Amino acid sequence: MFRTALRLSATGARTLTTRFQPRHAAPLASRCYSHAKVETDEEFDARWVTYFNKPDIDAWELKKGMNTLIGYDLVPEAKILDSALRACRRLDDLASAIRILEAVKDKAGPHKDIYPYLIQELQPTLAELGISTPEELGIDKL
Repeated sequence: MFRTALRLSATGARTLTTRFQPRHAAPLASRCYSHAKVETDEEFDARWVTYFNKPDIDAWELKKGMNTLIGYDLVPEAKILDSALRACRRLDDLASAIRILEAVKDKAGPHKDIYPYLIQELQPTLAELGISTPEELGIDKL
């Protein structure tokens, strides 16, 4: 009887020690990268141009899109800004158009050649839509 009790206790101890040992060791370093398709610059531009060219865009969508776009670490291309300014004209929202130009100037930051280039590219659109730049309005000095 003592032998049976000893055998059962030895088996139980062995079960306990193997139960609490890790079965699989976790890898020390693993990277989980996204498997999503990387968007090219042309696809990015086309997505935003399509967004702003929606015929039924409202003021909230325009502001939401511009806030999202300005939140990226980039200065939007002239064709994106062109479609955003045209959306402002469809909404008859001059204030938003001027805010877009101010935001672009702010995003250009210390790179003083980006904003004049964009204004030069947008000049036909600005003239067509009757939108003045912040500099023409004297707002940049405030």
